[in-house]
Amino acid sequence: MSFEEKHKKGYELLHEKDLDKSLDVARSLQRMNPDAPEGYTLEGEVMQKLNQWESSIKSLNDAIEKDSDNGRLYNLRGYAHLNLDAPAKAKKDFEKAIALDNLPSAHRNLVLYKLMDGKGQEAIQYLLDRIKADPKDVENWILMGDLMKKGGHDAKAKTYYEQAQKMDPANEYVKNQLDE
Repeated sequence: MSFEEKHKKGYELLHEKDLDKSLDVARSLQRMNPDAPEGYTLEGEVMQKLNQWESSIKSLNDAIEKDSDNGRLYNLRGYAHLNLDAPAKAKKDFEKAIALDNLPSAHRNLVLYKLMDGKGQEAIQYLLDRIKADPKDVENWILMGDLMKKGGHDAKAKTYYEQAQKMDPANEYVKNQLDE
């Protein structure tokens, strides 16, 4: 099996939640090509599924050493830092991911950082700015609906969920939110 095929299989196993086999593939990829970031990235993601945040950071550090211009790696590491209650490191990684690749997931993680750091109003304004900048990103609409709902603004939350439903009618999460 080629490196690329094995890499693809590792992610299939990860998505099937066969974490032991996915981790085996990650380590096999590392042996096949120790200079490639893919095996370390996959290992980092498996570790996140196992809630082993420090191990995830170690693997992602190895991946970043091999591919320092990959925003996705910084975003993944930032998420691990957030789960380890290291908000300053998380913020730095999310900002780096945004600077490198302008990843929507990094923007959403930055919103989570702001919420966890007690900056709710700043998080809401940031999301509103994101919606204005990229009105077709359905996840921003959903996240804003979630924020409004948590804040007790059910009518406002409903309008965000309805917009998200127009954009993604098959989204089960949005359907459930509107049915509540």
